[in-house]
Amino acid sequence: MARFPSVDPHTARAVQELVRGCTFDDFILSPQHSVLPRRDPALIDLSCQLTRGITLKRPIVSANMDTVTRAPMAVVQAEEGGLGIIDRGYRPGEIDPQVREVEKVKRTQHGVIRDPYSIAPGARITEASALMARSRVGTLVVVDDRRRLLGLLTERDLRFARGDAATVSERMTPRERLVVHHGSITLGEAERVMDERKIKKLPLVDESGTLQGLVTAKDLIRQRRRPFATRDGQGRLMVGAAIGAAGDYLERAAELVRAEVDVLVIDIAHGHSIVMDRALREFRKRFPDVQMIAGNVATAEGARFLVDRGADAVKVGIGPGGGCTTRITTSFGVPQVQALVDCRVAVNGSDVPIIADGGIKRHGALAEALLFGGDCAMLGSVFAGTEEAPGEVINKSVVLPESQKTVKVPFKVLRGMASIEAIRDRLDVEEADTGELEALGAEGMEISVPTRGSARTIVRDMMKHLCSSISYGGGASLDELRGLFWADPHRYLIKLSESARRESYDR
Repeated sequence: MARFPSVDPHTARAVQELVRGCTFDDFILSPQHSVLPRRDPALIDLSCQLTRGITLKRPIVSANMDTVTRAPMAVVQAEEGGLGIIDRGYRPGEIDPQVREVEKVKRTQHGVIRDPYSIAPGARITEASALMARSRVGTLVVVDDRRRLLGLLTERDLRFARGDAATVSERMTPRERLVVHHGSITLGEAERVMDERKIKKLPLVDESGTLQGLVTAKDLIRQRRRPFATRDGQGRLMVGAAIGAAGDYLERAAELVRAEVDVLVIDIAHGHSIVMDRALREFRKRFPDVQMIAGNVATAEGARFLVDRGADAVKVGIGPGGGCTTRITTSFGVPQVQALVDCRVAVNGSDVPIIADGGIKRHGALAEALLFGGDCAMLGSVFAGTEEAPGEVINKSVVLPESQKTVKVPFKVLRGMASIEAIRDRLDVEEADTGELEALGAEGMEISVPTRGSARTIVRDMMKHLCSSISYGGGASLDELRGLFWADPHRYLIKLSESARRESYDR
């Protein structure tokens, strides 16, 4: 398990003095003797802790923003070894839409499908076709009213079906023609059976014939193709969701837990507060065993406050994000490097991970975030405008500076979750005038972001650059580089002058 190394108190004090008032662009790291023959993400251990109980193979989490993470983004993040946090950008009382996003992720891939979509033998084939289209699955398990297996119905069975009166029992492959396994089975054994019998589906039943699950060749192939994917004990992709700290947050949590969400985020702008205190205490009474991330904080006191109240991970960052205006509107916040170091020192000796949230505007800053204190990093704006990000594509006219020609460029919207637009959508106050909205104390903004390709490409590029950082730093893994860094930080840290900063980062 890749835990952040313990920090020596004397070393910690020296680093805290050095980084006071600093952020990522205030430092560059001195190269060391490289021990890596290849900078290959498939060969270098990049694993980290997301929470006390969840390990990631890639230190990336997509932010719970309604213009960043819904099911498509969460699927990509989990497949690539990270995790996506489904936002709570719905109106109060609208819990089902968020639950459905979680269910989409959990049903995307499986090891053993414990609750496959099923249908009764007497149902019409039109019902079966509609269920397949709605659930986006190509196989339905046919069961009786006692959940005993009767057969399988696939898209191929419906391909040439004629007439609305035909029933499922007329088109299905009956049980006596199926290969069926009794009892539980490992994925390796299932693969062996399916290979020997040349089948694509393997239903699991108990001694009475009651359906226990389904294994598909498609899922087994996906498991093999995504060796770094973040999966639960059943081989399903893992996913998180945000619930807030007031209003319907406990009811929302209950529904998300019922949908088998893997981690919940209690996330407000200022996590070191009486509001968060009350929320965490109530949450832990109701859900003592659920993995829970709390934030945001930016001070040692704030980090200890969350740890003492049962957080399984602490989210650090007040004001560094691309869509956040907290520092501009309030003049409160802590530069992100200082915040990470102070919070790391505060949780030193505990097993509570820190999530570096915000301020990573270039790939190299990810390595700094993971060295200065973050177990992993939460990213929002870097994924905005991608294919998987929510939102409609809008074409805007842009004047090319070289030719002065006007061209149409596709954009998507990125907005902070404390922006007036996000608050309006969440609180259902579309009829409020501008003055009333401004009185809500918005601390975010809405901007247009040019569309780009898949978030998958961005994650992979960042991991390649992180491996390069590990090589330059003299480590063989992310964990080893952290150990080397905190054993002798002054060997690595170069504080930049204004001209050195321009030379390093202005392009």
